[in-house]
Amino acid sequence: MEADIKTLPNHTGKVLDHPFSGKTTYKVGTKVICCLDGARIGIQYETSFAGDPCELYYCVLGSRSFLEKMSVREHTVPFFLPIREAENDLLSSNAKRFIDYVGEILQAYVDRREQVQLLKELYGHQIGELYHSLSYNLVEFVLEEFECKVTVSLKYGDIVSVLPSQSKVMAWPVFPSKQGGEIIDRRRNSLTSFQPMPCHLPLAEQALLTMNLPQAYAEMVLNLRQRL
Repeated sequence: MEADIKTLPNHTGKVLDHPFSGKTTYKVGTKVICCLDGARIGIQYETSFAGDPCELYYCVLGSRSFLEKMSVREHTVPFFLPIREAENDLLSSNAKRFIDYVGEILQAYVDRREQVQLLKELYGHQIGELYHSLSYNLVEFVLEEFECKVTVSLKYGDIVSVLPSQSKVMAWPVFPSKQGGEIIDRRRNSLTSFQPMPCHLPLAEQALLTMNLPQAYAEMVLNLRQRL
């Protein structure tokens, strides 16, 4: 574990004294499980993106006696992820499922977040506005291409999803200020105001549902002119 910590990008060269130091530990997939003092169980969750390690998260379970159900004593899970709901629904009946589920929601959160960060790094110069919820289960952004403003809205219906369950892509015509959204009514020889109608882009929506965000964005922009 110390060797792994030293390889992290933000490591300062000093191995921190964490709760698992000097304890017998068991590594199960991306989790490290350890028995702590006072009838407690500690779990370390490793997260990654595209094969590169990201943050480590911790959760400590315990109970006052064998007659009481286990509860979450301490954790470093972000407050906006539903660890307390998972504790109420799973921990007393299936501790293994609880431990696995917390790992799933942490990994999915990191994956969604890193997808958005990578999108900003690669295509930030093309994207005018970008909004997201704390857990990145709602993402919206806007870009202007080919005299259109394209709005993209993504919703992840399941907190453990890394691909959105719903996507909506609309293209709105953008007219030069001289035109001002007006057309000439030849029958009345006068200017008539009109409201431009948006264009729905179902193929772009399908790409966003089946590919990671940066890849889907590249696919969408590549075919945007033809689709418009």
